[in-house]
Amino acid sequence: MIETAFVSIETFTSEEFERLMADLPANDPNTYELIDGRIIMTPPAGWPHGRYEAHIVSKLAQFVESCNLGLVFGSSQGFRLTEKDTVAPDAAYVSNQRWAESPSPVVGKPLRVIPNLVVEILSPTTAKNDLEDKRALYERCGIDEYWIVDPQKPSITILALKGGQYEEMDAARGHGRVHSRILPGFSVALEEIAPST
Repeated sequence: MIETAFVSIETFTSEEFERLMADLPANDPNTYELIDGRIIMTPPAGWPHGRYEAHIVSKLAQFVESCNLGLVFGSSQGFRLTEKDTVAPDAAYVSNQRWAESPSPVVGKPLRVIPNLVVEILSPTTAKNDLEDKRALYERCGIDEYWIVDPQKPSITILALKGGQYEEMDAARGHGRVHSRILPGFSVALEEIAPST
């Protein structure tokens, strides 16, 4: 399967983007995000993206919920980060404090909260965007940790904000375990999230 992405030439605000998304057919399988005012459409990800995502969301949710630390979301949840940026990371964690300080959620609309942690799983379609545009956006918006998962290598890299800029805090390549700084006690081994078949 060849994955291709579409990027709009015209720019939009997050409000205009939300109106456009409301008019899409309910059975549209594509993912739409707004980055720097441009709509980026990507098709459903190919194997093994979904298995990595399922394992990461499950592990993160299990840890966060068992410790009553906040909320965990999968890739179907949109986040309106700025007036020109609405994204849907593969996984996201929002602390209880950030959730309490954010505007009340509106049914059918992206959340207006900055996650504490986001995870992006690279695919041929999204790798450049995830490694460049989203990295800069997440850094600028103050997302404390950005986890980048590369199923092809395989690897997990954790970037953490330090002085307003991301620095590599931990990494596992081929095998090994990474540890979160903002969620003490939470760690993930590559072997735990990679599909067995």
